[in-house]
Amino acid sequence: MQSELSQTVAMSDTGQPQLLNIGCGRTHHDEWINLDLESTDANVMEHDVTKGIPCPSESISAVYHSHVLEHLKPEQGIDLLKECYRVLKPDGILRVVVPDLERIAYLYLNIHEQAWQGKMQAQKDYDWIKLELLDQMVRESSGGRMGRYMAAADITNSDFVRSRIGDEFWVCRSPDGETDTKPTRLNRLNSFTYNLREKLVRGWARLLLGDSAVSAIDEGLFRSRGEIHRWMYDRFSLRELCTQIGFDTFEVMTATTSNIENFSVFELDSVGNTVRKPDSLFIECRKNKPALSTNRRAS
Repeated sequence: MQSELSQTVAMSDTGQPQLLNIGCGRTHHDEWINLDLESTDANVMEHDVTKGIPCPSESISAVYHSHVLEHLKPEQGIDLLKECYRVLKPDGILRVVVPDLERIAYLYLNIHEQAWQGKMQAQKDYDWIKLELLDQMVRESSGGRMGRYMAAADITNSDFVRSRIGDEFWVCRSPDGETDTKPTRLNRLNSFTYNLREKLVRGWARLLLGDSAVSAIDEGLFRSRGEIHRWMYDRFSLRELCTQIGFDTFEVMTATTSNIENFSVFELDSVGNTVRKPDSLFIECRKNKPALSTNRRAS
């Protein structure tokens, strides 16, 4: 599989730009090489990026990943950015999208102050912005308190919540959730085998250590599946990381602006004027071009 991926992502003989979308989930385009931990689409290849990027060095014109970095431990995030630098061609573009810690913190402080002063709308919005700041880092089950908040029949600030998370609001409101794709036969087999192993582990844990041990195992297994946020980023911390790795021309972008040619056509961050993930920070930087040699033969 690794060899197949490496061949697929190698620069084609046509000289067309190679575009790489890491952790694509349901949002991908057939002009990109799309990687994700699990694939339910023929256009998406399965790969765990904590094991590196299966591309030759300096073979990719642009690398994009959205809401991936925050799900990795900080040291894993650094390794991923280093891998992005390695596979990019000189002058290649890295585009990173993450939840914007700066904006969340600003809104939390602003809404907190208004709620303290007795403003009714702020009191409604306070619970949500606090959840947005904390829930995905501490939750113990899928969806967490954010999911339950959005699914509630008596939600009174749906416009504010939707302005923060976009279409995910409607996914959480749907009784069926995300069911637009079907797992492959291999996915189903792997899931069956994994679930069987989990049952055996739970059974032995309950026998040896009791129900509290089973609860601890369930929480640990959930936290290892990639849903939680393991770190948060803002424009300053991302600029520091990217600069240290060697990237240049760090820019804060929007969902609809990019230095990647025809980026809006791919509809990865926006569909028309609708932003997919409004709570995001969008940044781009370039891999430095190699410096021209100044060495001269001694006369």
